[in-house]
Amino acid sequence: MAKVISFQIPKSNKEFIRFQEDRAPHFYDKLHQHPQLQLTLILEGKGQFFSGEYLGRFQAGDVFFLGANAAHVFRSDPEFFDKERKLSSLGNTVFFDFQALGKAISEVEDLASLRRFAEMSGTCFRVKGQGLETIQEILENFGAFRDLDRFLQGIRLLTILESENCELLPLNESQPRLNERDGARMNRVMEFMLKNRFEPITLEQTADQANMSKEAFCRFFKLRTRKTFTQYLQQLRIAEAQKLLSETDLSISEIAYRVGYENLSYFNRSFKMLTEITPSVFRGKNGG
Repeated sequence: MAKVISFQIPKSNKEFIRFQEDRAPHFYDKLHQHPQLQLTLILEGKGQFFSGEYLGRFQAGDVFFLGANAAHVFRSDPEFFDKERKLSSLGNTVFFDFQALGKAISEVEDLASLRRFAEMSGTCFRVKGQGLETIQEILENFGAFRDLDRFLQGIRLLTILESENCELLPLNESQPRLNERDGARMNRVMEFMLKNRFEPITLEQTADQANMSKEAFCRFFKLRTRKTFTQYLQQLRIAEAQKLLSETDLSISEIAYRVGYENLSYFNRSFKMLTEITPSVFRGKNGG
């Protein structure tokens, strides 16, 4: 099994383009990072995407581009872990290993436009714009490409990402690379917070998951998420509220209670502060 943080792509280190198909009930659910850049298309499934300070939803059709060593996890929603539901999570990923190019990336003028990708580290983006549809099509069919054709299609993907027809919407700021110990700590903390996010969990309880004092944990957590414990917990709860507003006909007050808010007014204020719209407006826009 891959280590929690130092996730290794099981391929030769001489390949610039590497392709992976994920076909399982749920996606790999441990926080991890790797030196290869990553371009992922979600084909089926939904859940929460974490990278640094970013916390948001993913669903079919989304495309994410991650720089080198961006710690991240696509954590599928709880129902995808229920074997009786027989749900599927499908994703196609292309990894770009610029280390395999050696000195060519800095010395070959034909590759000059790719150098900015080689320098990306710790950041992640959501892919938008007119080029998104073409990228989705290439990624969906990438498994059919072989050898030189696969290499050329990989270069084509990077060319589209660089073009004016494509928008890379930054989701986080550059992150410091996590060592394995800190990665394991963050993974335990995230799992605890996700499991108990609707309960009145305390800072002390969460710090215990990292085997740290409250003061040390606050510094550790803020450095890696750029949020306080309270801010991050609030964001987890609002993300779940967004899901319920979109997918159920529960009343707003019932949703507020379910995600851990005992005061409806406080829920409404928190929701608007994080999303810039009220829960009722969000529901109207998202078909709940």
